[in-house]
Amino acid sequence: MRDFKTSPFSKPGRTALISPFKPLMGHWLAAGCVCLPALSMAQTAPATDLGRIEIRSNRNNDTEVRRESTAAKIVIGREEIEKQGDATLGEVLKRLPGVTIGGAPGRGGAIRMRGLGGGYTQILMDGERVPPGFSIDSLTPEQVERIEILRAPTAETGARAIAGTINIVLREGQKANPDDLKITRTQEHGEGSTQVNWVHNLKAEPLAGTFTLSAMDQKRPEVNHTVTDAEPGDDQRVRDVQSVGRRQAIHANARLQWRGEQGKSLTLTPFLIHSEYEALGTIRSSQLAGGSAMLSDAANTRNRSTYSMGRLNGQWAQRLSADDRLELRFGLGQSNYDYRFDQTGATTPLLLNTFETQNFEDRSYSLNGKWTRAMANGHQVVSGLELEGVRRVEAANAAVSEDGGDLQARTFRWAGYAQDEFKINSNWSAHGGLRYESIVTEGTNEQGFKSNHSSVWTPLLHAVWKPDADKRDQVRMSLTRSYKTPTLYNLVARYVPSRETNSPTRPDRVGNPDLRPELATGIDVAFERYLAGGGVLSANVFRRNISDLIRYATAFNQSTGKWVSTPLNVGDAVTQGLELEAKFRLDQAWAEALPIDIRSNVSFFHSKVLQVPGPDNRLDQQPSMTANLGADYRLRGLPLTLGGNFNWNPDYDTRRSEQQWAYQGTKQVLDVYGLWKLSANTGLRLTVSNLTPRDYVTGTSYIGNSVSEVARTSTSNWRVVQLRLEMKI
Repeated sequence: MRDFKTSPFSKPGRTALISPFKPLMGHWLAAGCVCLPALSMAQTAPATDLGRIEIRSNRNNDTEVRRESTAAKIVIGREEIEKQGDATLGEVLKRLPGVTIGGAPGRGGAIRMRGLGGGYTQILMDGERVPPGFSIDSLTPEQVERIEILRAPTAETGARAIAGTINIVLREGQKANPDDLKITRTQEHGEGSTQVNWVHNLKAEPLAGTFTLSAMDQKRPEVNHTVTDAEPGDDQRVRDVQSVGRRQAIHANARLQWRGEQGKSLTLTPFLIHSEYEALGTIRSSQLAGGSAMLSDAANTRNRSTYSMGRLNGQWAQRLSADDRLELRFGLGQSNYDYRFDQTGATTPLLLNTFETQNFEDRSYSLNGKWTRAMANGHQVVSGLELEGVRRVEAANAAVSEDGGDLQARTFRWAGYAQDEFKINSNWSAHGGLRYESIVTEGTNEQGFKSNHSSVWTPLLHAVWKPDADKRDQVRMSLTRSYKTPTLYNLVARYVPSRETNSPTRPDRVGNPDLRPELATGIDVAFERYLAGGGVLSANVFRRNISDLIRYATAFNQSTGKWVSTPLNVGDAVTQGLELEAKFRLDQAWAEALPIDIRSNVSFFHSKVLQVPGPDNRLDQQPSMTANLGADYRLRGLPLTLGGNFNWNPDYDTRRSEQQWAYQGTKQVLDVYGLWKLSANTGLRLTVSNLTPRDYVTGTSYIGNSVSEVARTSTSNWRVVQLRLEMKI
């Protein structure tokens, strides 16, 4: 039996992978210590490249919004969003301070702040919670005007943000701007993809706005290799999966705005998505029993799915008096998903001839009212009421289960809040708020009726101190309470049998209606220095004390004879970290240097689940650090801009319980690009993503109770070459 007091994935060779990174961390911090004084002295130096002033105007505005915000906010505008020529919004987000993306490089995945897993990061679109089933990663950068990152919650944006909030603001129209048209061709491991993006700025009166259309025909290969070792008996299973998937999708959204007299305005934001996916592949499986007997089998797979979503968001704003303003926001939407998986051609029990079907319909609505009043002595009081409802009807079936998988569930949420933002004096400003939120979830599945009700009070306090009001240094402080609610699927999920042979690392799954929300008390302290030309240096420390942590736990069900994974409130946890960011132009620090734009950030994280024995009893999916180093340079004398970014996440183990472990391999992604301006309105961009690809390795294990099983999966990924024609018409 293996020693389960240390990670089953720990091997002598792993130390060699991690230890070279320690000097790199030291060099990074040392470089920061050298750069900070130099940049401090250089921030008042006169600009010598007058040709870059207009290019940097938008960036200066974004930086100024960040600087003037009382609550900690990072603003990423159009210039930085389109800098790298990314195909998806997820590729943009992965380079932002403290943000990580789950899954293999270039494949998209859950968006996380501070390395925390799903549900800890609040995702908003135009200030509204994203509709169910919608993935922000499906947006293209062309659809986005700016990205706002809030490291601590506010009463207005919501407190379901233990890690923080990412607000995606959709494209805004400007009548003076020409239309944007981008045509992209991509190659990945011999498979080609095409994408077209069109942004049209409306010129008609009295409406202002924009219309964005994105269409794609994408082909992608998938290859992964899994080895599972089990004791007793020294059984070993090997599984190889290969497929090529094709996704055809069209996205359309618009922002239409009418402005009337006396501060009246109406904004409508319709959003439509339709996506069809099909993947054909093969699965090969073999089993070595007792070191001698060999079984093998192969099967063909076909995976088909269709997703459609339509949504309309609206906002009415009206000035009631010189000091009062009223905003009413609403949202209505529906999404439909149909899925079928077929596995055929198997001849042994290793692989089953089976099928799975699932289809669901989500209907959602929201209605919010906000009243803003400007008061004496610089106070701005905001109060509001929010209502939100989601209803899901789901039907599912699997040949491996005789029971149906039908589900009907609904969630209703209401919240009330009030906050006051005020300037105490020239050195101090503050922001205080209180929010109450109540959520009711009810559902019926094959196991009967289930319900859950939770409510949370969240006080929130932010402050900004400027040691010298005439200079550009400031310190931010936040003391907040935030929370994470169980999802509808956590609470009333239907029983989902494992597609493979049931085992500790391939368990069945089911929901838990008795879950309580996680509560967190947090503190953030940041130092910021704003440089001439839009640069910024910042250092932020944070800590969150979390109670009633939710985690999936695997146990053997004696009545069914199956291993089952269920979400449970397992206890308390602590997470803390340091986030460093530096954005500047190199000649701001060294007068003789080239005017190269530097974008860099590094974050260090540490967490501990108190009820789980160490080592590595961290929160799920939180690496010990994440780092980005990027640069952009426009050549003098040539209409050519070159740039790139290196993203790094080291590997790590997570001890999820006394018996369960998980492993995430190293992710290092190098992206480079070149943009050649053919004319003032036309450019040709070549982007190479994942320039030095390496397999992405993950693992799970269960060791204890006279059982030992370790599974390790290696997922291939490849270099992606993208050629894009960019035109303003």
